Amino acid sequence: MQAQWWHPDHFSLKKQNLAVRGRIIKAIRRYFDDQNFDEVETPILQICPVMDTHIHAFKTELKGVDLQVKTTPYLHTSPEFDMKKLMVAGIENLYQICHVFRNAEESKRHSPEFTLVEWYRSNADYNDIMDDCVGLLRSCAEAAGISEYKHKDMACDPFVEFERLTISHAFKQYTDIVLEDYLEDRDGLKAAIEGLGLHTAEDDAWDDLFFRVMADKIEPYLGVGRPTFLCDYPISMACLSKKKDSDPRFAERFELYICGVELANAFSELTDADEQLKRYHIEMDAKERLYGERYPIDEEFIEALKLGLPRSGGIALGVDRLIMLATGAEDIKQVLWAPVSSFL
Repeated sequence: MQAQWWHPDHFSLKKQNLAVRGRIIKAIRRYFDDQNFDEVETPILQICPVMDTHIHAFKTELKGVDLQVKTTPYLHTSPEFDMKKLMVAGIENLYQICHVFRNAEESKRHSPEFTLVEWYRSNADYNDIMDDCVGLLRSCAEAAGISEYKHKDMACDPFVEFERLTISHAFKQYTDIVLEDYLEDRDGLKAAIEGLGLHTAEDDAWDDLFFRVMADKIEPYLGVGRPTFLCDYPISMACLSKKKDSDPRFAERFELYICGVELANAFSELTDADEQLKRYHIEMDAKERLYGERYPIDEEFIEALKLGLPRSGGIALGVDRLIMLATGAEDIKQVLWAPVSSFL
């Protein structure tokens, strides 16, 4: 019989990783507390769990409780909507370390229940959030007692200057594809990536083709040697992000990569309620078409935007993945106190 995770002989293998986990979480709190951020706690149950086509939530089942809700709530995939409501209420800079839930297949980098640190700065944009990432990753490395993050045979030094690379430059650098030529041309993009030797299918959507290039030709090479901010995504892939003033085809969004691992997702936040409502319908129409479901709108969130979300930047960073990179663990279960699969 396979040893249970809690058996002393098996659990002892994780103790060193869990000690690092504790030091990193303390370092995260210390970093934000030192900058006078407010630590907040928001509800896990949400009417609208996410506004992204490709992220899936767990639906709850309430019995014998009258919460006066219009729909059965979901477990949140991120605390974003309620944290932005708090910003409208007057909390300027805030952070939260919390468990979130995403209904996707388990893998070595993903657990259905995992830990995020999410933070927002008022009177800021995604450039300010990049500065936070630099300081936070260095603080966490120092707390873990390491000089570099590691994954498989790759290493990444957080104490050197971080790389900033746009999506367009990444496509050109790693595939020789000029992405701007194909933003409205699904068939052209399909032909271009077939030229790279990648598999395509007749029913591939533009997003499918984009993600295939990212997964096979770009992401594995990001954040090697030094961390990489991959920024300025097509606007269709940034439903909660502000458009770039210089080129509204793209959004002020970045993802942070270390050793080929995506660690965080950030935006200059979209503050226009009408534009946000429009993007909600685009995302949910696509979700219904692709997956046969759609999530109810969080009307309070739209009303909050109408009252006035300040100019701001925000980010969600995967704490478990950061701990994996700090310890060299190759499976997320090696840095969790208890794997979710134990309870399923």
